[in-house]
Parts: sequence; C-alpha cells; structure tokens
Amino acid sequence: MLPPADAFLPELQFQTSRSSGPGGQNVNKVESRVELRFHIGNSQLLSDEQKQTLLAKLASKLTTEGELLLTAQEDRSQLRNRETVVQKFYDTLRKALHKPKARKATKPSKGAVRQRLESKKKHGEKKASRGKLDF
Repeated sequence: MLPPADAFLPELQFQTSRSSGPGGQNVNKVESRVELRFHIGNSQLLSDEQKQTLLAKLASKLTTEGELLLTAQEDRSQLRNRETVVQKFYDTLRKALHKPKARKATKPSKGAVRQRLESKKKHGEKKASRGKLDF
C-alpha cells in the first residue's frame, strides 16, 4: 500500500530550468520546466521490499546514484508543471508497485466441448458433401 502523494513531498527535490515547450518569448525568460528527483534508497516512506521492486522496475528512469528523475514542461506555468510532475511521479510509483492478480487456469465445460466438436463435425460433413459428382 502506497502512502498519499503529499506524504512524499518532503523527500522530493525540485529543480527548475527554462523550458523548450510552448510560450513564445516567455520560454526565453521564465524557468517553467520542473525536474523532480527522488532518491529511492533514502526514502523513509517505502519498505525495503518496495525499494527493491522500484529499483528493478524503474532501472531505465534512474540516475547512477539511484534517483528517479522525472520532468514536466508541458505548461507555461511553473506551478502547473510542478503539479504535473508530482502526479506523474505518484502514477509511476503506483504502476511500478502494482502486483497483477495471479491467473487461474480454467477448463471449458463439458457442454462447451461437446458443442464445439458437434460444430466441427457438421462443418466437416458439409465440406465432404461438396465432392465431385459421379455420373
């Protein structure tokens, strides 16, 4: 079970820079791009098992120091980009820690098997009756 998103805020580091996104001249003078860094190994909110899972599943998104690095620059507003990157962070954690339900193998019912075989037999008889005619 994951703690609420706002519980992670003290453990998150934010850095801003100039964005390459929409905004015209605004892009050249305002730091609206937000970069989020989260050190998985130093987190006090995650269990050791969760940390190992995250390190394994998010290996491509981690820096060499083991930090999760996410960015947002979709909006002109730094505040909205910050909200976006926090939501992206929480969604990434939730997706990585989700355990899929184990699949239970099932068998078709006897009636379904019988019906399938009857259908195959009918189809085969229909095709067999299309043979050449003898005169």
